[in-house]
Amino acid sequence: MNADKIRKGRKFDQVLDGARTVFLRDGFEGASVDDIARESGVSKATLYSYFPDKRLMFMEVARLECRRQADEAIETIDFGQPPAVVLSIAARQIMEFMLSDIGQGVYRLIVAEGERFPELARAFYDSGPGFVHVTLMDYMGKAVARGELEIEDIDLAAHLFAELCKADLHTKICCGIVGHASGAEKDRVVQGAVEMFLARYGTKKA
Repeated sequence: MNADKIRKGRKFDQVLDGARTVFLRDGFEGASVDDIARESGVSKATLYSYFPDKRLMFMEVARLECRRQADEAIETIDFGQPPAVVLSIAARQIMEFMLSDIGQGVYRLIVAEGERFPELARAFYDSGPGFVHVTLMDYMGKAVARGELEIEDIDLAAHLFAELCKADLHTKICCGIVGHASGAEKDRVVQGAVEMFLARYGTKKA
């Protein structure tokens, strides 16, 4: 099974909209094919004609949801603002997706099925984390040119920043140690990630 086996047709978007509603409401494990077909207003036969496997459907929904959130974030961020401002907004967006039900579902599914279905993981990475990484690199390069950041390896710096946004909360939620994160806990991680990044790469101008 791979991403090429997604067959698009007249009701493809209708099915995706229904699947998105159910997955965001019930998560991957809680979502049933019957519920998705009902929400989409199509038969199970029609649903299976587009997505022969629920995992494939979930990954496509997650891929589009991640890209949608990334596009919305880019539209709302003024990249001319100082790094402390831009990176704080970026950190919040990255963390919120990773801690969301759909973000956690993607992570668990890739860990469980990544070796069997590497195309699913690659398709998600390219349109989600990979897209965010390229966007961060572009911003950091411009901030370096303005003298706001001092970075020799921008590729590595962008990866490090994304990892800082996962500190503490991501692992605890993945392991089931905590069920959710409070606003104060999220603020703590965002502030810490930005401060640590700027302590390493910031300049006086930042």
